[in-house]
Amino acid sequence: MVARVWHGYTTRANADAYEAMLTPELLPGLSSAKGFRGSYLLRRPADEEVEFITIILWDSLDDIRAIAGADYERAVIPEERRSLLTRWNEKAAHYDVRSSKVGPMSFL
Repeated sequence: MVARVWHGYTTRANADAYEAMLTPELLPGLSSAKGFRGSYLLRRPADEEVEFITIILWDSLDDIRAIAGADYERAVIPEERRSLLTRWNEKAAHYDVRSSKVGPMSFL
């Protein structure tokens, strides 16, 4: 399994609107894509900004390439979301998942 990790930042004023665009699904149709295994959206205050981290789990880099294209490390950010970001990583990082354990989860 491969984790695709990306960081983006908003103003505090835009954080809730940006988060609303990402939930319940980071990208429309993503959950039905071949090789998709799950995703996490993380959020924290970072000085005057709010940092968001997305972690998307895939079976393989080939599955990521099928969604992101040949330049699969390039961040895929729809234009309507860019308007809410103050800055972002131009590239996503990819990690081999070596261990995983998730217990019961509940969300507000």
